Amino acid sequence: MFGSVRSIIVTFVFCCNMIWRNCPKQLRRYIEKLTERLSGFKRLSGFLNPDIQVLIHEYTGSHLRRHEAYGLVAAYLSVKLPDAKRLKAVMTNENKVMLSMEEYENTTDMFNGVEVKWISGKVPSRASGASYYPEPEQRYYKLKFNECYKKMMTEDYLQHVLKRGREIQAANRQRRLYTNGKSTWTHIVFEHPAKFATLAMEPEKKEEIVEDLLTFIKSKDYYARIGKAWKRGYLLYGPPGTGKSTMIAAMANFLSYDVYDLELTSVKDNTELRKLLTNTTAKSIIVIEDIDCSLDLTGQREKKAEKPAEEPGKVEKKTTPRKEKEESDSKVTLSGLLNFIDGLWSACAGERLIVFTTNHVDKLDPALTRRGRMDKHIELSYCKYEGFKVLAKNYLELEAHPLFQSIEELIQEVEISPADVAENLMPKSAKDGPEQSLRNLICILEETKNSKCREIKDTEINHNAAAI
Repeated sequence: MFGSVRSIIVTFVFCCNMIWRNCPKQLRRYIEKLTERLSGFKRLSGFLNPDIQVLIHEYTGSHLRRHEAYGLVAAYLSVKLPDAKRLKAVMTNENKVMLSMEEYENTTDMFNGVEVKWISGKVPSRASGASYYPEPEQRYYKLKFNECYKKMMTEDYLQHVLKRGREIQAANRQRRLYTNGKSTWTHIVFEHPAKFATLAMEPEKKEEIVEDLLTFIKSKDYYARIGKAWKRGYLLYGPPGTGKSTMIAAMANFLSYDVYDLELTSVKDNTELRKLLTNTTAKSIIVIEDIDCSLDLTGQREKKAEKPAEEPGKVEKKTTPRKEKEESDSKVTLSGLLNFIDGLWSACAGERLIVFTTNHVDKLDPALTRRGRMDKHIELSYCKYEGFKVLAKNYLELEAHPLFQSIEELIQEVEISPADVAENLMPKSAKDGPEQSLRNLICILEETKNSKCREIKDTEINHNAAAI
């Protein structure tokens, strides 16, 4: 009798497991919720469903920052998709394609002879009454395995997934150029070809900048030891056309960093600025171009001009320029920006460069440009002879020419930007050769020199006349 009862129990358990594994998902979820509410049936629920589930969400906390593990799992599963039918394709470097599972799709993986299941899903976004911004969609990956393999899966397998995912992510990484919208970043592929070898500047200065960048990326332990966030600030200043944006592109290509181009005028307030900052990643350059024009952050508050007395019966018309109206909508403050640079929130990602550019460094608030915030100040000035030789090699493939001596003499006497030199070195027609391009540049340099001489002469005449 005992043998018969045991056979009946075994058969019953086997049938229950088979029915449970093959019943519809909606019914299974309903039964799980029902048994969880009834404390007396919790043991029965665990007996019928011995699987353990591990969820890895895309966002953690209050959705301020993307969970790194989510991206690593996605990279790992891109090469582990034998069962998935619905896939998403994204471009990686060298025009390769990386696949990932569509939402509500699943696949299996084997580890040390044990089969596990991965399921992708998402929780729809919903408006939050306490916050101005709605919560983003909560995408997640769910790992399922039998409870008897809990230790092996949580200690060994997950570490294997993260390590392998990091390797795949590094191999397929495609650098991106980000811009900020309404509290979020959007991106395109970063394909700027600039390199330090093609920058029109003195070799000594280029070598100094490269050495500074190499020292930074190797100093993780040093920054941790001295108690500073692993970041470095650069201030690029100089006249228009001197290559500030090209310098940023060369830095990004040299370090293989992403670029976040932050437009301050479109940031609503300091809270949104912090939200944008926490959604940036490590190995990136955060750029604010023309910082002196972005917002009223110069520290030199101009006094409002006194309004003339209004004529009786005359209605004053509002003539606020569109640009000023747009800027007035932003409530980003200098203190908020300083906290962005080196406050508590600046250490949220690590290994980043923060780069400001300006044409008028004297207009910036000293609190913004002091060492510790903008650690290295780099002046990009007018084109010198060494910079001209770099441009001649880039544009004309010339390293020497008889006309170089005339250009060297002229370029020392005039102020001309590298952008203007490059424009005049470009052939104007298919018939123009390298020599014609050099002669065009000489003509421009001579005209600039003569114009400068006339200005100096006129200034002297006016000064003498005023003295008389």
